[in-house]
Amino acid sequence: MFMKPMFRFVPDGTRIKFMKGRFAGLIVSAILSSASIGLFFYPGLNLGLDFKGGVVIQVNTPQKADFSALRGALAKAGLTDAALQSFGTGAAADHGVLISLESRQTAGQTQTAITEVETALASAAPGAKILSTQAIGASVSDQLFTQGLEALGLSFVMILAYIWFRFEWQFAVGAVATLILDTTKTIGFMVITRIPFDLVTIAAILTVIGYSTNDKVVVYDRMRENLRKFKTMPLRELIDLSINETLNRTLGTSGTVFLAALPLALFGGSALSGFAWIMLFGIVVGTSSSIFIAAPILLFLGEHRLRRSSAPPKAPADTKPAKS
Repeated sequence: MFMKPMFRFVPDGTRIKFMKGRFAGLIVSAILSSASIGLFFYPGLNLGLDFKGGVVIQVNTPQKADFSALRGALAKAGLTDAALQSFGTGAAADHGVLISLESRQTAGQTQTAITEVETALASAAPGAKILSTQAIGASVSDQLFTQGLEALGLSFVMILAYIWFRFEWQFAVGAVATLILDTTKTIGFMVITRIPFDLVTIAAILTVIGYSTNDKVVVYDRMRENLRKFKTMPLRELIDLSINETLNRTLGTSGTVFLAALPLALFGGSALSGFAWIMLFGIVVGTSSSIFIAAPILLFLGEHRLRRSSAPPKAPADTKPAKS
């Protein structure tokens, strides 16, 4: 015997007319995606070390890190391109400093820059220890950037093939178009927040794409079931019905993932915060796009195709019995 859940986001029998807002949803999405594309070109993404090359030095200071003094000492040493941020969690974040330097042309120049960092640390934070030094060359970073973009492109192709195989082509086009819009908005979010674009954030974007695809497949599955169940229901009403029937599951899953990622964004430190913030943004965008973008696209593409065979059959013409 199955028990009803104690908490539901929306009551049973909810009949929200989502498709009344289909034009508003598509227009807002188009504006946000267009703005995100513009932000991509200017000011552009904040490329991380993986994609622009450079040196990252992890430092532990004996006292609470004085970022003003460290920046002044590095600028005095001629390292005006140095970027500083804290790393670690809890009390360790007060002593952990991440120093990023732009890529140097030769290995000798890179080593010289590291030596200058050590000298600046000795004057600004006596007793500071360098925990690790990571250097990535320009050729390696270019290769990683190309491979990251290829991974994103391949994911869209595979999703298109999967949904096209599982559903009708109208579903596949609607899902992939929505995922592209979701991805452009995520890129715009990264530009505004200046979250470094690196391999970790590419993994976050791929995770968002996978989550968003799963959410759309759930809604599409219910639509396909209802297409077989309600042969004469208008497609617009059927889409509204399907979204309402899956709304509790959609909100429950999204809320659970959101609450799981929120502590990582707030307390995960520099290593995980970028990944988590992209996940949080992607969950909101992916959930809303399933309702206000993917569904309207399906309505426009399938209104005269998915229902083409649902018209009631014509009555056969009367025939007179043959005379014997």
